[in-house]
Amino acid sequence: MSVLFILISASLIIAIGFLVAFIWSVKSGQYDDDYTPSVRMLFDDEIVSNKSTDLTNKQKNTND
Repeated sequence: MSVLFILISASLIIAIGFLVAFIWSVKSGQYDDDYTPSVRMLFDDEIVSNKSTDLTNKQKNTND
């Protein structure tokens, strides 16, 4: 039974260690994306369908 308490306490210590490491890496900027914004202008913009503009025009005409 005492082995169970040792294993539970060891697993909690390891889990807390991983949590602290994750929080430290987020605060230090490990997950910041520096690459995507620089190449975003190279990709084509998505084509906006005319259906959405037609719906907004119809709504404006009915409100006037």
